Amino acid sequence: MRSAQSAAKEVAEMVSVSPRLSGDANVAVSSTPVETTAPDTRGLMSGHKITQAEVDSAIEAAAARHNVDVNLVRSIIKVESNFNPHAVSRKGAIGLMQLMPATARELNVRNPFDVTQNVDGGVRHFKGLLQNFNGDVRKSLAAYNAGAGAVTRNGGVPPYAETRNYVNRITQLYGKDNPFPATNNPIHVTQGSNGHRVFTNE
Repeated sequence: MRSAQSAAKEVAEMVSVSPRLSGDANVAVSSTPVETTAPDTRGLMSGHKITQAEVDSAIEAAAARHNVDVNLVRSIIKVESNFNPHAVSRKGAIGLMQLMPATARELNVRNPFDVTQNVDGGVRHFKGLLQNFNGDVRKSLAAYNAGAGAVTRNGGVPPYAETRNYVNRITQLYGKDNPFPATNNPIHVTQGSNGHRVFTNE
């Protein structure tokens, strides 16, 4: 409870120096002087719209930069924020990749409301989890949701309903009926001996 309150306070502080949304969900306005705001929010403060093209460009660039399948990144974002760059969860997670303030700091993301920084930080974080769990996508997704410690302690996806639902939703989006176009570096899906689908990027 205390950590959630702390995260909420950090988000409130970020919002106080970040653009505020007007009636148009895609346009941000603020009465805060530009000088007190991170430089990368100035475009938003002048009424700049965050377009789908900008979101797509940020996703594709981060996926290519960190060698993570772009379709997997899109699947994560769909479940995390439904592609809303202004999303803030009840726990304080921010933006497209729903970065917690503490995680954003660890990733050197100065402004988690900035689309490019948010996506790059989230993809970097997920790539680190993939490396930590030897390319196991399900474990990495579970760690993105519940933390690497929970996955390690449980030897796999922890028995939390939220985390299991999260992993299943993303793997279903990203699986056989993937609604996104194919890419050059797909995650391979195979059938395990227990009848479950196994995802690997090798």
